Amino acid sequence: MESPAAPSVPRPAPPGRPEIPITTTSPVRRERRWSVAALCVVLAAVAGLGAAAAVTSASDRTKVLAIARDVPAGQALTSSDLAVAEVSADAALTPVPAEQKDSMVGKRPAVDLRKGGLLTTSQLASGTGLGDNKQQVGVQVKRGQAPAGTLAPGDKVLAVTTPAQGDQTTGKDAETPPSTIKAVVVTVSRPDATGSVVVNLAVETSDGPLLATRAAQGRIALVREPRGQ
Repeated sequence: MESPAAPSVPRPAPPGRPEIPITTTSPVRRERRWSVAALCVVLAAVAGLGAAAAVTSASDRTKVLAIARDVPAGQALTSSDLAVAEVSADAALTPVPAEQKDSMVGKRPAVDLRKGGLLTTSQLASGTGLGDNKQQVGVQVKRGQAPAGTLAPGDKVLAVTTPAQGDQTTGKDAETPPSTIKAVVVTVSRPDATGSVVVNLAVETSDGPLLATRAAQGRIALVREPRGQ
C-alpha cells in the first residue's frame, strides 16, 4: 500500500523588498555642465578682449630716447648717456625718436639732464647752449685756484687776476681790489695727476684777449658766484 502523501507545507513568502524612491540626477548634472560651459565661454571672451587690448596698446607704444645718467648742461652727449625706452604715444610728448640716437651724440644740452627723463629737442640747442654768442677762453686752473669739485657748466664766475710771480704788493696796492672778468663756465675737464683742470669760459668779446693773456701767464683764479642769483 502506498503511504499517504504528506500534506504540503506552504513556503514562507520571501521578505518584501523595501521600496526605494527613484530619483533622477541627470538634470542637475546637465545644468552644471551648461554652467561650466557658459563660464568657459565668458572667460574665453574676456581673454580675447584682453589680448586684443594688449596688442592695441603695444601698437600704440613707440621707442624714444631716455637719459641713462645725469648730464650737466653744456656737456656733449655720448652714446652711454642715452638709452632706448618704450612709451605710449602721446601728442603732448615730443621725445626724440630712438632711431635718431646716433645724430644726438655730440650735441650739448642747454639744461641739466636727469637720469630717467626723456630727451626732447627743446632741451638741445645749437652749439653748446652756453655762451655761443660770446668768446670762449680755456683757462688752466691749478689746485687751490678754484672751488674744488663744485664748478659746473652754467656757473657764473669771476676770473680774478692774481699777482705775477715775484711781484710784491705794498701800501695802497695791497688794498686795491684785483682786476676781475665776469664769465660763464662752459665745460670743466677732469683733474689731471696734479689736480689741475681746464675750464672753458665764455666772456664778452672785449674781455677775451685779456683773459687769454692772463691765463697763459697762469695768473687766473676763479671765484664762483652764488647760484641763487
